[in-house]
Amino acid sequence: MTDASKGGGGGGGGQWQWENAAAGAIAGFATVAVMHPLDVVRTRFQVNDGRILNLPTYKNTPHALLTIARSEGLRGLYAGFYPAVLGSSVSWGLFFFFYSRAKRRHSYNEEEKLSPGLHLAAAAEAGALVSLCTNPVWLIKTRLQLQTPLHQTRQYSGVFDALRTILREEGWTALYRGIWPSLFLHACLFTEE
Repeated sequence: MTDASKGGGGGGGGQWQWENAAAGAIAGFATVAVMHPLDVVRTRFQVNDGRILNLPTYKNTPHALLTIARSEGLRGLYAGFYPAVLGSSVSWGLFFFFYSRAKRRHSYNEEEKLSPGLHLAAAAEAGALVSLCTNPVWLIKTRLQLQTPLHQTRQYSGVFDALRTILREEGWTALYRGIWPSLFLHACLFTEE
């Protein structure tokens, strides 16, 4: 096996990193394309505690899928699909890219295998960088998924309308709501050597 195929130093290492990134992006897209309706149901279950009367209630996952399909159609089952595809493809692509770069940086010798702790550190670093890059996409996806016909406020017409509205009404820092728990999770992974 050559250094380039192992992702080690040398001139071919960059190509391997991009192959990892492309494979991750394709896997992210495929997963979202097939499983997105379940993500919509999961998100709606997570925020519905039964106290808000204008949210639909679901008995179980099949009931939720059927109810959303009947009342909102495919648009409801695939609410937030574009940011989910973008977020997942970019997340997995960036993760594998950052992970392979971090492993190379932590490696003192191309022949020597990294310790489990250094693999963990590389993964935590990659995960934190991905969180910083993609949090705005996940925030927009979640907001689009939570829109229902029963919503009292004006609904976003799509990804760009959501982005414009959030920036105009809440400022750019709103795009990073929830970032600290995400980064904290990656930092905890990093310290568990």
